[in-house]
Amino acid sequence: MVTASREPALPARRARAAAPGSGGGTERGPALLADNMVLESQETMPQTPIFSSMLGSSCSGQVQPDMGERCVDPVYQDGNLVSGSLEALIERLVPTMDYYPDRTYIFTFLLSSRVFIHPHELLAKVGQICIKQKQQLEVGTEAEKAKLKSFAAKIIQLLKEWTETFPYDFQDEKSMKELKEIAHRITQCDEENGTVKKIISQMTQNLLMALSARSQYQEIREKFRQPVTDKGTILKTKPQSTQKDILSVCCDPLILAQQLTYIELERVSNIYPEDLMQIVSHMDSLDNHKCRSDVTKTYNLEAYDNWFNCLSMLVATEICRVVKKKQRTRMVEFFIDVARECFNIGNFNSMMAIISGMNLSPVARLKKTWSKVKTAKFDVLEHHMDPSSNFCNYRTALQGAAQRSQGAHSSREKIVIPVFNLFIKDIYFLHKIHTNRLPNGQINFKKFWEISRQIHDFLTWKQVECPFEKDKKIQTYLLTAPIYSEEALFIASFESEGPENHMEKDSWKTLRTTLLNRA
Repeated sequence: MVTASREPALPARRARAAAPGSGGGTERGPALLADNMVLESQETMPQTPIFSSMLGSSCSGQVQPDMGERCVDPVYQDGNLVSGSLEALIERLVPTMDYYPDRTYIFTFLLSSRVFIHPHELLAKVGQICIKQKQQLEVGTEAEKAKLKSFAAKIIQLLKEWTETFPYDFQDEKSMKELKEIAHRITQCDEENGTVKKIISQMTQNLLMALSARSQYQEIREKFRQPVTDKGTILKTKPQSTQKDILSVCCDPLILAQQLTYIELERVSNIYPEDLMQIVSHMDSLDNHKCRSDVTKTYNLEAYDNWFNCLSMLVATEICRVVKKKQRTRMVEFFIDVARECFNIGNFNSMMAIISGMNLSPVARLKKTWSKVKTAKFDVLEHHMDPSSNFCNYRTALQGAAQRSQGAHSSREKIVIPVFNLFIKDIYFLHKIHTNRLPNGQINFKKFWEISRQIHDFLTWKQVECPFEKDKKIQTYLLTAPIYSEEALFIASFESEGPENHMEKDSWKTLRTTLLNRA
């Protein structure tokens, strides 16, 4: 389960700074369990045409087949599937001689089915239906026998879409065994020229390559999953003169915003739909007081979530460790400009991380510094990220960026990077507000249409190719620069601007004593 990102408490800069360990400041709030987050649910769920960009020209003609003879319980409203038993929904997934499911349905069902059934069990059920239909065609009329190749082609197309969209469903031996079993049965429909066998062989090869690539990425990420570096634990009044800061590496806010966007898109590209759906599966496991042993650790979600936290802490570190007030003011204004450029690009996640870093208590308490800062730009940014009314201002800006992306002709205009922990919250609360099953026991498919719509939007945005060239020097600094711990941030903050009240004086005294004893 992805760890919770730091809660953006805006505008914390104007509030009294919290003492370290007192529940404010740099403490990480439980993002996924915030009880002040209210999802404004839609009264009408999306229809299948909302995924028009995903459907393509093939296999998308039949949105609602005549399923009367196959199953009786799927319920439709205004032509849209809203509920059904698991068995009926599985039957709707499997092609027949005269029918191929809408690709939107394929995506939504395969995405949501893991809440109710393991992928290898679903594959087994699909295989049973395929075998039954194949046997019926084989004992039918000559005309029906002639349609075996067409039937086989549709089954292969379904398996191809499944393996390409959700390759991680086939990571275990059970799933691969079921896939091979279905493939073996289908190849018998075209043993003469071996076309089906060749296609299946290529599909399997592509699947293995996808699984290998994801496995390698996880291994690399695992090596670099280090905790936040605890720097500054020894009291120092001045940093070393040779110590770099971000301005010595990059002094152009636009270029730094572009490099942050490059990092964001790189990390987002390794997040997959099934990773996001594990949020639902994990919470169901907790609600049922049981452990899902098959739930894969979501390294990609954790890595992306940790990136947000590290960026926030890096911003705070860069500001707090500057000794001279004039230079510290310049640093604050620089990050305000970087956040503004991120907003203009459509990189809302980095923008929120930067604002959160500047709102951490060790930075927010630097009143003398803030008094010299031209805060008009920062006030505008805080307005966009105002948490009131369920982040209404941010959602309006996100919608505008999404609309710009849809009509864009260049990669620069297509960039949309949402605030990730708010995106996760939306899925989580949508899941908690609506039940998985209706009182009659049928699956509430209306709910999963909406979840899949939101996830599909995210997948569309993550596929944008980054238009900015990688600057290795800047990115190396962003990813490896020392980051202060919470204690070190408060120490640096107090050394820059001394404690102003009894609470801060007591905290400062306690910190000094603790660190000196530790040393």
